[in-house]
Amino acid sequence: MGTRVVFAALLVVLATGCTPTRTTSAGAVGVDREQTMLVSSAEVNRSAEKAYAQTIQEARAKNRLNRDAGQVQRVRAIAGRLIPATAAFRADAPGWRWETNVISSNDLNAWCMPGGKMAVYTGLIDKLALTDDELAAVMGHEIAHALREHGREKVGQAAGVDLAATIGGLIGAYYGVDANVGKSVLGAAGELAFMRPNSRGMEQEADRIGVELAARAGFDPHAAISLWEKMARASGSGTPQWLSTHPSHESRLSDLSIYADRVQPLYKAARPNN
Repeated sequence: MGTRVVFAALLVVLATGCTPTRTTSAGAVGVDREQTMLVSSAEVNRSAEKAYAQTIQEARAKNRLNRDAGQVQRVRAIAGRLIPATAAFRADAPGWRWETNVISSNDLNAWCMPGGKMAVYTGLIDKLALTDDELAAVMGHEIAHALREHGREKVGQAAGVDLAATIGGLIGAYYGVDANVGKSVLGAAGELAFMRPNSRGMEQEADRIGVELAARAGFDPHAAISLWEKMARASGSGTPQWLSTHPSHESRLSDLSIYADRVQPLYKAARPNN
C-alpha cells in the first residue's frame, strides 16, 4: 500500500473518530468529560484480551499465578462486589467478560485492561498490608480506567503512530506489565505510545470514580486516603511504578477527601447494617 493511500486511510479514521464520546455516566462524583476516540471498543478489547491471555500464560509458566488460594479468593470477592457497582457508570459494564487474577511479584502494582481483565500483584497487598477497604480503593481506581476507556482514548493521542501497533500497545509500561510481553505480542510502536503518562485529568477521573465504586460496593471510600498515604511512605525517595505517572501526593489526598465525603451516603446505604 502506497504512502498516499496509508495517509488517506489515516485521515478517514481521524475524521470519523473525532465525534465527542461519553463513555460513562457522571455518577455522584460528576465525571462528565467528553472524550475523542479513534478506534472502536471492540477492536481495543480484542487486543487487550490477547495481551492478557499471554500475560497470564507467562505468569503461570513461571509459577507466579494465583499461588495463594486464600489471597485469590479475597481479591476476587472484592472484585465481585465492585463489578455490579459499575452499572452506576455504564449499563453494559457488569456484563463484560471480567477476569481477576493475582500475580506473585514484589512490584507495587495493579491494573485493569479494557473489557475488565484485571490483575493485582502480591507486592502491593503484602508490602502495604492492605485492608479490604484499601484493596477495594486500588481495584476501584483501576476499574475506573477501564470504564472510562482511557487506554482507548490514548490511542487517539498517539495518532501519528501506526494505529494497529498503537492498539496493540495496550499493555507494557502503561499497565506495569513486562514490556517484552507488549513488544512480542503486539508491537513496540504501540507500546511506546502507551508508555506516555496518563494525564492528571485521567488519574483524577479514576480516583473519583474509584471512591464511588468502593462506596457503592460497601467499602469505606476514605480508605483511598490511607492507601495513598501508605503508597507515599513506601515510595521513599523513589516512586513505585504504579505511582510514576500520578498526581502529586498532596493534591491527590485533598481531592480524594472531598469526593470520599461526597459519596459517604452511598457507603452508608450499601452497608448491611446501615
